Amino acid sequence: MNAGFRASLHRYFARRVRDASEIDDMVQQVFERLLKRGDVSNVEHLGGYVFQTASSVFTDHLRRRRTRHADAHDEFDERNHGDVDFSPEHVLLERERLARATAVLLELPERTRVIFVLRRLEGMKYLDIAARLGISVSAVEKHMERAVARLAESVEPE
Repeated sequence: MNAGFRASLHRYFARRVRDASEIDDMVQQVFERLLKRGDVSNVEHLGGYVFQTASSVFTDHLRRRRTRHADAHDEFDERNHGDVDFSPEHVLLERERLARATAVLLELPERTRVIFVLRRLEGMKYLDIAARLGISVSAVEKHMERAVARLAESVEPE
């Protein structure tokens, strides 16, 4: 039975999933379910039963992907993330840098801090910030320069 259905199941899943690396696993899951069921010799329409099991495997696959938000994840790319140091020492140093940066932001004049947060954290454009605060774009630029310079001098890596 295994060889007779393997190629058909492979094609069945290949038409339904984007990631080809998942196909063989799904085919294997169909055979696992059939083995768990036990004797299938008394099944009248074995082909229909196998593909009904395949449909169930596919439905479970979709449910898992949706539950785990699989489409919202990025694959690990060594070129982009491979050199990140997760050692306890590095994590502690970065937390300390973050605490220093937070302290510096809190020491900034309120308007400078608000402008920095609107630009860097909220992603607003200078023109929108200026309109929101009722100041010129040039003033927004100067506040940003002050905030960035103050952060840079106080949070230099050691």
